[in-house]
Amino acid sequence: MLRPVGRGALLGTAALVVLATACAPGGDGGEPASKRPAAVSTDVAKAGNVTLTVWDQEVQGGQRKQIEQLNAAFQARYPNVKINRVARSFTDLQKTLRLALSGGNPPDVVQANQGYAAMGQFVKAGMLASLAPYDKVYRWTERYPKALTELNSVSADGRRIGAGDLYGVSMNGEIVGIYYNKDKLAKLGLKPPATWGEFEQALATAKGRGEQPLAFGNLEKLPGLQVFGVVQDQTAGRDKVRDLVFARGGAWTDQSNAQAAQKLADWSKQGYFNKDAAAVKWDDTPVNFAKGQGVFMFGGTWWAADLADRMKDRVGFLTPPPQQAGGAPATMGGESLPFAITAKSKHPDVAAAYINFLTSPEAMDTAVETGNLPALKPPSKQPSSPLLKEVQASWDTLSKVDSITPYLDYATPTFGDVLGGSLQEVIAGRTTAQQAMETAQRDYSAFLKK
Repeated sequence: MLRPVGRGALLGTAALVVLATACAPGGDGGEPASKRPAAVSTDVAKAGNVTLTVWDQEVQGGQRKQIEQLNAAFQARYPNVKINRVARSFTDLQKTLRLALSGGNPPDVVQANQGYAAMGQFVKAGMLASLAPYDKVYRWTERYPKALTELNSVSADGRRIGAGDLYGVSMNGEIVGIYYNKDKLAKLGLKPPATWGEFEQALATAKGRGEQPLAFGNLEKLPGLQVFGVVQDQTAGRDKVRDLVFARGGAWTDQSNAQAAQKLADWSKQGYFNKDAAAVKWDDTPVNFAKGQGVFMFGGTWWAADLADRMKDRVGFLTPPPQQAGGAPATMGGESLPFAITAKSKHPDVAAAYINFLTSPEAMDTAVETGNLPALKPPSKQPSSPLLKEVQASWDTLSKVDSITPYLDYATPTFGDVLGGSLQEVIAGRTTAQQAMETAQRDYSAFLKK
């Protein structure tokens, strides 16, 4: 559950914390998995002229505005620091980050995706610096709920997610919900669904009245995985999904998971997805939805600011409705990609101060102002548009009832490709739901054996 953020150490306050040098065991080739500095300084002004190279994936409209404003504010506060920003889409960042980190001149700060596939592997290879020494100064683990800091924590050998040192800090919260076109819904004589059954009935009504029920782009496989995850929360329930992702019990071949995959197959056969979904890019989906494709669209809160700009008051957002009216909703989510310091950064102290600035209470206000969902309660700002108010309300409700489930690609380093690819085949009618779950279980079991 989220709690109000308290003010941490001020960036402008000079401090020097002397710590014992420590190297965590593990990593490839016997190299230390993470280097910890002998001393930490928060005096950015005395760091001299610094160019801080930052790789991020904040390319959507609201996200882009947020990082641009924060970067400008940081440079205004510290004129001796120049931020060299390299912005890439989520997909491109995942493809190029490992190569950048393994080179001789890596960025200083990067957004490394949570889970075994990215952060876990980078920690194991010694590519990221532990934030534990900086946490003693900036107190992120005191300001953030444990559930959120655990998502960005990794054991030194990269084998356990949710344990060990902190390796990144996130700016925004995230949930995957259902956007809907208010005009289309009204024309169909429907209200926003209050139960899962009403939602499926609305899909059938839209199809029967000549409307495309769902806007969907699944070229990168991840969107299909997210839709599956939302359905899985309905068929399996919050606790079983959490246990499965974090290897505490259950199997992907369990009936409830196969039912979720079968639901995607059924929706495809019923024509609820657009026929060209496998060729549509993920980032093009909200653009198409804003242009009028689809009555509904599954999507994350990271799209809210753009959709509010494009559609004004014609778009709404709802948490995936529960099976029974009045029941507790559940959906996947967590927090945005964390900002991490690379092990070879020439300016780790400035990098840590930058991360602290991005995640300060003032930055949470900036998140609201730019249409994003702050990870922590902003000290003074509230969302203004109806859509962003609905997003905030959904986040608050899910947080209160503890019903946010983890992203499924956390399960193994290859799970996004394996299950995402299998679900593409399910939607295309080239494989069965049970076969897809058997493929997922083989990947999962092989990883656990390691």
